[in-house]
Amino acid sequence: MHRSAPVKKAYLLAGGRGERLRPLTLGMPKCRVPVAGQPMLALWLDLLARHGVTDVLVNVSQHVDQVRAFLSARPAAGPHVTLIHEPEPIGNAGTILANRTFVDQADDFWICYSDNVTDANLTSMGEFHRSHSSIVTMGLFHAPAPEQAGIVDVDESGVVRGFEEKPLTPKSSLANAGIYLARHALLDAIPPRAGVVDFGRDVFPSRVGRIHGFVIEEYLLDIGTPSALERASLEWPAV
Repeated sequence: MHRSAPVKKAYLLAGGRGERLRPLTLGMPKCRVPVAGQPMLALWLDLLARHGVTDVLVNVSQHVDQVRAFLSARPAAGPHVTLIHEPEPIGNAGTILANRTFVDQADDFWICYSDNVTDANLTSMGEFHRSHSSIVTMGLFHAPAPEQAGIVDVDESGVVRGFEEKPLTPKSSLANAGIYLARHALLDAIPPRAGVVDFGRDVFPSRVGRIHGFVIEEYLLDIGTPSALERASLEWPAV
């Protein structure tokens, strides 16, 4: 069967301050926190490279010199990385809008949250993306704590019919995995305003019906707390 060309560009969002991982993140950016001996940034760059990504834009809010040094020491065979320093938070959607020229020549592009550890099959997600015309394919997973995630309602054809960020009483455990494959129409859906602009609050709720969901069956864990980091460090070598 003919396989479509891989998506070449990805935004890797690493601007969070990692406050829940303190004191570990007082001296290093969250994307350099090691899981089983490898910084999360390295795990992501390797994953993206395996699925055909050649150009990655990474945003960082603090300890930018550490990230720059890490990238300089990486093998040249990996993706080309554009590093953006964001001293003030502008939100995950705000980062994409502020750097939209990065994907001027790309029909589709990835948006990934770097604080997840995963071996998601991005190639399979890309094939699914090409089967529909929605503005974005949202990676989904079954969240162990759905009240802390963006919960979705998906119909039988995979269309997202409802989205609620961190609901007090979740209707299900099917949640936003922080991995998106987007078309340019998503850029036009981001409100062009100052301050923090967030996909979960400011974009996705108003675009239900124009989003498809793709359930990620592979390993995926949000490294947001010390207990999650400890769990990933024990589990990751075996995945």
